Amino acid sequence: MLSIFILIGAYRYYAQLAEKFGKTKWHYGLLAIGVYLGTQLFFGFSYGIYKGITDPNALDNVDYTGYSIVNIVSWIISIAAVYGVYQLLEKKFVKEQVNKPSMEIEKIGDQEV
Repeated sequence: MLSIFILIGAYRYYAQLAEKFGKTKWHYGLLAIGVYLGTQLFFGFSYGIYKGITDPNALDNVDYTGYSIVNIVSWIISIAAVYGVYQLLEKKFVKEQVNKPSMEIEKIGDQEV
Protein backbone atom coordinates (compact mmCIF):
# COMPACT_ATOMS: atom_id res chain seq x y z
CA MET A 1 0.00 0.00 0.00
CA LEU A 2 2.81 2.39 0.83
CA SER A 3 4.38 1.69 -2.57
CA ILE A 4 1.25 2.96 -4.29
CA PHE A 5 1.51 6.28 -2.44
CA ILE A 6 5.21 6.50 -3.30
CA LEU A 7 4.42 5.82 -6.98
CA ILE A 8 1.75 8.51 -7.04
CA GLY A 9 4.11 11.00 -5.43
CA ALA A 10 6.93 10.15 -7.84
CA TYR A 11 4.59 10.49 -10.83
CA ARG A 12 3.41 13.91 -9.72
CA TYR A 13 6.94 15.02 -8.83
CA TYR A 14 8.24 14.22 -12.34
CA ALA A 15 5.11 15.61 -14.00
CA GLN A 16 5.67 18.95 -12.27
CA LEU A 17 9.26 18.99 -13.51
CA ALA A 18 8.10 18.27 -17.05
CA GLU A 19 5.46 21.00 -16.87
CA LYS A 20 8.02 23.49 -15.56
CA PHE A 21 10.20 22.97 -18.64
CA GLY A 22 7.43 22.49 -21.21
CA LYS A 23 7.82 18.74 -21.69
CA THR A 24 5.15 16.05 -21.95
CA LYS A 25 4.04 15.38 -18.39
CA TRP A 26 2.90 11.79 -18.64
CA HIS A 27 6.14 10.65 -20.33
CA TYR A 28 8.15 11.76 -17.36
CA GLY A 29 5.55 10.46 -14.93
CA LEU A 30 5.91 7.02 -16.46
CA LEU A 31 9.67 7.40 -16.27
CA ALA A 32 9.33 7.97 -12.52
CA ILE A 33 7.23 4.83 -12.18
CA GLY A 34 9.78 2.88 -14.22
CA VAL A 35 12.69 4.11 -12.13
CA TYR A 36 10.91 3.24 -8.89
CA LEU A 37 9.74 -0.21 -9.97
CA GLY A 38 13.04 -1.00 -11.67
CA THR A 39 14.95 -0.18 -8.51
CA GLN A 40 12.52 -2.26 -6.44
CA LEU A 41 12.91 -5.25 -8.78
CA PHE A 42 16.69 -4.94 -8.90
CA PHE A 43 16.93 -4.75 -5.11
CA GLY A 44 14.46 -7.65 -4.67
CA PHE A 45 16.29 -9.91 -7.10
CA SER A 46 19.66 -9.00 -5.62
CA TYR A 47 18.45 -9.75 -2.10
CA GLY A 48 16.82 -13.00 -3.23
CA ILE A 49 20.01 -14.15 -4.94
CA TYR A 50 22.03 -13.21 -1.85
CA LYS A 51 19.67 -15.16 0.43
CA GLY A 52 19.69 -18.11 -1.97
CA ILE A 53 23.46 -18.28 -2.02
CA THR A 54 24.06 -17.76 1.69
CA ASP A 55 21.13 -19.77 3.11
CA PRO A 56 19.10 -21.82 0.59
CA ASN A 57 16.68 -23.03 3.28
CA ALA A 58 15.62 -19.47 4.08
CA LEU A 59 13.86 -19.16 0.71
CA ASP A 60 11.24 -21.74 1.76
CA ASN A 61 10.11 -19.54 4.65
CA VAL A 62 9.60 -16.30 2.72
CA ASP A 63 6.59 -14.30 3.89
CA TYR A 64 5.39 -11.49 1.59
CA THR A 65 2.99 -9.89 4.05
CA GLY A 66 3.77 -7.14 6.50
CA TYR A 67 6.67 -4.77 6.83
CA SER A 68 10.25 -5.85 7.21
CA ILE A 69 13.62 -4.16 7.34
CA VAL A 70 14.26 -5.34 3.78
CA ASN A 71 11.06 -3.64 2.57
CA ILE A 72 11.90 -0.39 4.32
CA VAL A 73 15.47 -0.40 2.96
CA SER A 74 14.21 -1.09 -0.56
CA TRP A 75 11.74 1.81 -0.32
CA ILE A 76 14.47 4.16 0.84
CA ILE A 77 16.83 3.06 -1.95
CA SER A 78 14.07 3.40 -4.55
CA ILE A 79 13.09 6.87 -3.36
CA ALA A 80 16.76 7.88 -3.48
CA ALA A 81 17.00 6.56 -7.05
CA VAL A 82 13.89 8.49 -8.10
CA TYR A 83 15.28 11.65 -6.51
CA GLY A 84 18.70 11.15 -8.13
CA VAL A 85 17.22 10.75 -11.61
CA TYR A 86 15.03 13.80 -10.93
CA GLN A 87 18.12 15.88 -10.13
CA LEU A 88 19.87 14.66 -13.29
CA LEU A 89 16.85 15.53 -15.43
CA GLU A 90 16.51 18.95 -13.83
CA LYS A 91 20.17 19.77 -14.53
CA LYS A 92 19.76 18.52 -18.10
CA PHE A 93 16.65 20.65 -18.66
CA VAL A 94 18.28 23.76 -17.20
CA LYS A 95 21.30 23.21 -19.46
CA GLU A 96 19.02 22.78 -22.50
CA GLN A 97 17.15 25.94 -21.61
CA VAL A 98 20.36 27.96 -21.38
CA ASN A 99 21.61 26.59 -24.70
CA LYS A 100 18.44 27.63 -26.55
CA PRO A 101 18.56 31.38 -27.05
CA SER A 102 15.93 31.07 -29.80
CA MET A 103 13.17 31.73 -27.27
CA GLU A 104 14.68 35.11 -26.47
CA ILE A 105 15.22 35.90 -30.14
CA GLU A 106 11.57 35.18 -30.95
CA LYS A 107 10.42 37.55 -28.18
CA ILE A 108 12.33 40.51 -29.68
CA GLY A 109 9.79 41.12 -32.43
CA ASP A 110 6.79 40.75 -30.10
CA GLN A 111 7.48 43.89 -28.12
CA GLU A 112 5.47 46.91 -29.21
CA VAL A 113 7.00 50.36 -28.97
